[in-house]
Amino acid sequence: MKSDIHPTYQPVIFNDMASGQKVLTRSTVTSEKTMEWEDGNTYPVIDVEISAASHPFYTGKQRIMDSAGRVERFNQRFKGFGGKK
Repeated sequence: MKSDIHPTYQPVIFNDMASGQKVLTRSTVTSEKTMEWEDGNTYPVIDVEISAASHPFYTGKQRIMDSAGRVERFNQRFKGFGGKK
């Protein structure tokens, strides 16, 4: 294997900005921003907009769509389009 071609695999904190949950894991990404973790060590921090802690699919907080109203609007919009001859 060639040496010095792979990025450094190091501990990193991923910070979910929506929920505030932080996860310490390993990654090749890095950041100038750092944070002290519970173990007393300082690690780079990567801010993410959404993660499993705040994603509507995983949290069960999805919005209910008005599908009946959407179907009616579609039918009204395309009424008579492509009718049989």
